[in-house]
Formats: sequence, structure tokens, C-alpha cells
Amino acid sequence: MIALFRLLLLVLLLEVAFYLLIRLYLRSLRREALENEWASRHPDQVGNNPARDEFVRRSMVGFDKSLKGRLLWLVFIIPTATIMGIVYWVNWQ
Repeated sequence: MIALFRLLLLVLLLEVAFYLLIRLYLRSLRREALENEWASRHPDQVGNNPARDEFVRRSMVGFDKSLKGRLLWLVFIIPTATIMGIVYWVNWQ
């Protein structure tokens, strides 16, 4: 039983690490796309300026509620359900 708890703790820590890394990556991709959109809309204001930062900040507000943000939670659900299924199959079949 202790081994199962150790396994679950290790899996949880790995899931959290992958979740954070994937979340940072997806947010950086979205941020870069927004910066490119700003550059295409305002070719005279290229570079880092307060107006661009405000545009990116406002556009990133709803990112966690988007489909990509919600699908990211599958990082926790799929491995946990798989391990639970394997444990059930091995022990009770």
C-alpha cells in the first residue's frame, strides 16, 4: 500500500511539472502570436512599448478559459485514470 502512495505522489509531481511546462509553452506561443499581430497592425510602433504590452495583457486574460487552456487539464486526468485502470486490472482480474 505504501508503494502505491509513493507511486501516486511521484506521478502527481511529474504531472504538475509537465502541466507547468506545457502551460508556459502554450502561453508563450499565444503571447508571441499577439505580438506579431500587433506588429502587423501597427508597423509604425514596432518594438517594446506600453501600448503593445497593454494589448497583449488584455488579450491574454481569457486564455485559461480557451479550449487549449481547458484541454491542458488532461495532463492530470489521463495518466491518473490509466494508472488506476492498470492497478484495477492487475489486482482484481
